[in-house]
Amino acid sequence: MIISYKQATVEDAGLLVDIYNASFFSDYQRFGACPGYGKTVEMMEESIRLYPKHIILCDNQPVGCVSCHPTGPQEYEIGCLCVIPEYQGKGIGTQAVRFVQDYYGDWKRLTLVTPLRKQENVRFYTEKCGFRIAGAEKDGNTELARFLMER
Repeated sequence: MIISYKQATVEDAGLLVDIYNASFFSDYQRFGACPGYGKTVEMMEESIRLYPKHIILCDNQPVGCVSCHPTGPQEYEIGCLCVIPEYQGKGIGTQAVRFVQDYYGDWKRLTLVTPLRKQENVRFYTEKCGFRIAGAEKDGNTELARFLMER
């Protein structure tokens, strides 16, 4: 299993919509809403323009996406990390976090948010990736955990 990354362009918007929908469909079903699910191609094109995204490839097949953008000097936020269900649990997400650390080599702080009620994400980011919960936020009725990694 060879994992590689390709910087997304607006031409990849349709592919990314498919990846996001496959990755987040179960969250949409489980919670009734999910910001990563149901984007239009136009919405994804705008997101690609605003937030750098890398398509995660496994043996040259697109299986996920990681998006990260600067929030300050040597500070970056992972906006999205998703892997389609049939490739989850194989270490691809953990490798994607390491990719972000290498890609943004000057980082001092990495942050991200995820729903607090999605305990599998909380465990993934704390136990597999080394983040700690730095606080909580709300997005509408959804409680979010703010994760932080510092070096």
